[in-house]
Amino acid sequence: MTKSGEHYSTLEVEGESSGAREAKGKSPIMEAPLIGKGVGHSSEGGAGVKRGVGVIDFVVRLLALAASLAATIIMGTTDQTLPFFTQFFQFRARYYDLPTFTYFVVANAIVAAYLVLSMPFSIVTIVRPLAKAPRLILVIFDTIALTLTISAAAAAAAIVSLAHKGNTNTNWIAICQQFDNFCQRSSGAVVASFVTAVFFILLVILSTVALKSH
Repeated sequence: MTKSGEHYSTLEVEGESSGAREAKGKSPIMEAPLIGKGVGHSSEGGAGVKRGVGVIDFVVRLLALAASLAATIIMGTTDQTLPFFTQFFQFRARYYDLPTFTYFVVANAIVAAYLVLSMPFSIVTIVRPLAKAPRLILVIFDTIALTLTISAAAAAAAIVSLAHKGNTNTNWIAICQQFDNFCQRSSGAVVASFVTAVFFILLVILSTVALKSH
């Protein structure tokens, strides 16, 4: 067709109109959200929290080691001899005269040795805070050590209570009136062992919280 001396091609007009229709029919392209965006920052934050838990675990483990060693040494060196004795008999109290106190010393020594061996695993949780295996190993063996500590402390506490109060029903007299130093040292060892048990409870809680947040 022609208008004012200018020639327009019918094919060109139709092409332009079809191109316009296609442009109108196209929907705007929306950018897809980045799924991994922000994951790196959150993982770094979680690693920092777990590293802090690992540091606390190491400090509490050192305190538990000091308490268990104190309990072992105090009970293991408990020995008192009364100033009066006869020609054939000497009044003396030693920890290995009582099987319960012997078990107490052995159990706390084992726990102290375990705490020393567990230090490298605790350091690994600080260096590699996202590692799961060291925390799992620690929480299992910490629970076993906690059970051993409580059993030894409870058994020794029963003997110490009996030494302080006696038992009139079985005619067991209270020996702490004579062996006062022996009773004081054994009581201190039992207290130190219970303190060790409290530290182990904290260690189990810390490891459980760190595992749960994985």
